[in-house]
Amino acid sequence: MSRRDHELLRLADEVLLPGFTGTTPPDWLRRRLGDGLAGVVLFSRNIRDPEQVAGLTAALRAEKPDLLVGIDEESGEVTRLEVTGGSSRPGSFALGVVDDVELSEAIARGLGLDLAAAGVTINFAPSADVNSNPDNPVIGLRSFGADPELVARHTVAAVRGMQSAGVAACVKHYPGHGDTAIDSHHAVPYVDATEEELWKVPLLPFRAAIEAGVRAVMTGHLLIPALDKDRPATLSPRVLTGLLREEMGFTGLVVTDAIEMSAVSGPYGIGGASALAIAAGADAICIGGEHADEKTAEAARDAIADAVTGGRLSEERLAEAAGRVRELATWTVAANREGDPGAGLDGASLGLRAARRALRVTRRSADACFPLGGPAYVLEFAPEMNLAIDKGTPWGLGGPLAELVPGTTTTRLTASAATGGAVEAVLSAADDRPLVLVVRDAHRHAWQMSALDHLLAARPDAVVVEMGLPGRRDLGAVHIATHGSARVCGLAAAEVLSGRVDGRFSGEAGDLHPQVS
Repeated sequence: MSRRDHELLRLADEVLLPGFTGTTPPDWLRRRLGDGLAGVVLFSRNIRDPEQVAGLTAALRAEKPDLLVGIDEESGEVTRLEVTGGSSRPGSFALGVVDDVELSEAIARGLGLDLAAAGVTINFAPSADVNSNPDNPVIGLRSFGADPELVARHTVAAVRGMQSAGVAACVKHYPGHGDTAIDSHHAVPYVDATEEELWKVPLLPFRAAIEAGVRAVMTGHLLIPALDKDRPATLSPRVLTGLLREEMGFTGLVVTDAIEMSAVSGPYGIGGASALAIAAGADAICIGGEHADEKTAEAARDAIADAVTGGRLSEERLAEAAGRVRELATWTVAANREGDPGAGLDGASLGLRAARRALRVTRRSADACFPLGGPAYVLEFAPEMNLAIDKGTPWGLGGPLAELVPGTTTTRLTASAATGGAVEAVLSAADDRPLVLVVRDAHRHAWQMSALDHLLAARPDAVVVEMGLPGRRDLGAVHIATHGSARVCGLAAAEVLSGRVDGRFSGEAGDLHPQVS
């Protein structure tokens, strides 16, 4: 291999952020970091607890002191750091319902301090997507809401809070994944909007984040014909260079969403998509969510280097991308030196306070058993979630409620098991106990609504707890909307159901707001 070829491969390595398996660094990763690899992305498979993560990142940093360590830690439904126990902070949608930007900033700062203590330097959050399509299968509760102005102000608050803790925020999924009906893990989402409409809705929060000094932007694999009829945003020079750089004035790091997602790797392969993304204006390639091995990272590196050799990617563009990666790495090192780990917040307390404030309770019947008079029977409807949400992350109401009301029983029902016999079995098991029905995005799942209608016809006194996007609030003798499915949201609902916290209040001084109607 010639010296130029070696230097080109090293330069290509400097724009890659691969994933890996295990809770300790594999040998190939240590070697590649020593050879110039930009950094890594942590997934749930790499995490047992924050202390273990801190040890892992310290071992990685021993190979490369200024590496970038990225993570998808949105809190709420998408959590990595708290994947084993469930998030102690509600997700973005709940914070949007509360609409207290100071609270959102404080939540983000506390999260940033936790991430910094674990050795993470860039967080792929917040989601700046405006969830204008309630049937969206991939965003939903990950968005602050459907109002672009609200999403913008809370995105800015989250960016400020995160970066004040020394962790780079990375807003996503540019130019906006909120008005889509397809998950880009599986196919190419299509956004049918004019350029004028794009500026008014999905681009508005990204523009606000850029003005607020966000350090990074993550691209979405979205096809937006008004901007580019042929290539999704991640691979489009018009979207990344023309719009984001030249028109919106962003000078920070542009990182791709997972490059192996079918929306971009399907037509071009992982390596081809990686090279096209850098040529379009991306600076770093996120890779290894689904293919976390050296062979995959090596293939992406080689494809980028081959694109330079073949004239499909200029060496100047690749060098510019690598330079932006180094610039962000330098900022994270300096920011962590200046940070004050002792100035941390009580994240669990703040998260519970936020979850309480996001609750909305509607009493529809005076005969409702509310608060509960004794042990309840809880039925949780468990739909299939998108790949961004770990299947094993604890969620729901049953666990927290059983701790507050001993003797409470919980059953989960999936789409495949939601038969007439299963529903009748629930009614029989519930017998004369209070019945609590927990739904999650019921408006998107006909099987949930069908089972719910059957159960409520037999038990009109049942309590319905909505842990997904708000749907019909005329369901149940009492309807509780948590606006989130994180563990802390379930705890807040359990407090109200158990009578520990009055349903009309958040339970803390200064947080009075009407909830029962």
